[in-house]
Amino acid sequence: MRVLERMGAGQQQPVVRASFADSSMISQLYLHSKSQAKPLRIGLMIDAFQIPAVFRQVLMDIQASDFASIELVILNQETQRPFRLHSVLYEAFQKRDRLQLPNPNPLEGVDCTDLLGSCPRLDVIPIGNRSVHRFPPDAIAALQAADLDVILRFGFRNLRGGVLTSARYGVWSFHYGDNEFYRGGPALFWEVVEDNPCSGATLQVLAEKRDDGLVLCKSIFPTVRGHWPSRNSFQPHWGSSHFVIRKLHELHERGWNSVKLGAVPRASYRGKAKIYRAPSDWQMAKWLVPRWLVPKVRNAVSPRNDTETEQIDQWRICLRRANSPELMTGESRDKSNFRWMPSPQGHFYADPMLIEHEGQAWMFFEDFVYKHRRGRIACAPIQADGSIGKATVCLDLPYHLSYPVVFRHNSEIFMVPESYQNEGIELWRATNFPFSWKLEKTLFKGEFVDTTPVLHEDRWYFFTAPVERNTKPAFGALFSSDSLTGDWVHHPSSPISTDVRDARSGGAIVKVGNRLLRPVQDCAENYGRRIHVEEIVELSPTSYRARRLHSIEPDWEPGLRGVHTYAHGAGFEVLDAVRLQDRHVLGA
Repeated sequence: MRVLERMGAGQQQPVVRASFADSSMISQLYLHSKSQAKPLRIGLMIDAFQIPAVFRQVLMDIQASDFASIELVILNQETQRPFRLHSVLYEAFQKRDRLQLPNPNPLEGVDCTDLLGSCPRLDVIPIGNRSVHRFPPDAIAALQAADLDVILRFGFRNLRGGVLTSARYGVWSFHYGDNEFYRGGPALFWEVVEDNPCSGATLQVLAEKRDDGLVLCKSIFPTVRGHWPSRNSFQPHWGSSHFVIRKLHELHERGWNSVKLGAVPRASYRGKAKIYRAPSDWQMAKWLVPRWLVPKVRNAVSPRNDTETEQIDQWRICLRRANSPELMTGESRDKSNFRWMPSPQGHFYADPMLIEHEGQAWMFFEDFVYKHRRGRIACAPIQADGSIGKATVCLDLPYHLSYPVVFRHNSEIFMVPESYQNEGIELWRATNFPFSWKLEKTLFKGEFVDTTPVLHEDRWYFFTAPVERNTKPAFGALFSSDSLTGDWVHHPSSPISTDVRDARSGGAIVKVGNRLLRPVQDCAENYGRRIHVEEIVELSPTSYRARRLHSIEPDWEPGLRGVHTYAHGAGFEVLDAVRLQDRHVLGA
């Protein structure tokens, strides 16, 4: 072991501070602490100064914060790297698979010396075998003398011994894979092989016994299925990059007891294998042959006709008369008597919302034009017999619009459409309802989807989901404000979900007496697979709590593969649902 005062063999380099804009959208919510506690001192374990791009993002978040800093770099000086022997098929497949990761590649090695230029460095030659590292006594003494709050493990092997307690709040490490189903590795590979719709990521405090540490936070993402498992790495890596700064922020503002109370409850392990390992040649052949060889042989024997029709998603809206929100309350699970709303050739209709104005029921919805790959907002009157009048486009902008939450406030009618392509959450006010609208204010900047406002006990609450790096949202955010156009405050209970199965809203919040019922989307198996109904049992400026009631499945007609928006109002219930349809039939 040797200690260098500065990196670069003692030559001091300037510190490069990350900016607010360098951080991810979610991370930006956690960069500033209101606590007067002293800044957190962070140690960083690495094998080299070239680290995966996603870990560089974590360092940039820490650099941009006002409550934490990297105080010590712990560099692995082991000269002999672990020997890994994998099957021939797996090794060959990996070479092709690594090339399939989309950009920005979270695992691409990037240099981080610019971020760590002024940090003291501790060089460590660990003691261990192929899978475990222990630190020598002098290294542990040096770590204890550094007075670190947290050590982040971005290098070394599995750690054991005194190093685990050498920082005040332990050694924190990422684990890629849902720890209830996958232990071992390769990370995020077996989810694809086993056709599991969900993939996970966790941040945990390492313990002496493997997989026995405190799980600080966890997210569930949709598995990217197909031939290339590496593509499944994109969302869990980028989608969990905010874990460290979020938990450091909580540690600084609320203390370690809060962090421990907010930890993920321990669950029994349910994996198909006790410990997953790199696949054998037989396991690779068993998986690859039906996916690769059989289709190639089938195509060679019976070549596909170039005129064969491609199938794509077609969303449709249906409605029925309903004096009460039966599907939300669960008083009835019956989905009969829904009437489908026709859409023109080359369009689909989705995201229905309802409002009554001067005795007339109106439905607002997304009118998606296949040719332009862009949605706009349309509206149509609903007749007394449940038939739909003429649909009219009422808001058409140069960017995509959908999910038009329409509501009345102080004798005026407002709309919050999904406008994430314009990097903002926009509030529109009707100037000539329902056909003319004026932009009242951009409520919040950033790419957010399915923003759903509700007024509760004289305070506004906004449920929304940020979209980062084109990943499927797995972070349900909650904000509040003292007025509709006031400044948003990030709710202390946010995130209210870190699971792709309930992070996104699925329609306006339904008020039934004193109850608040919230539809949420389950997007694990496919986008908009089903709706879960949650009852909000506690909602205040300082607290939020909800419970799952039941689910609305796309089971009322053969061929439906998803349902993702529900609305009730003006004596009607509406749903949207998706099915596969021939592209040429849709005019797409």
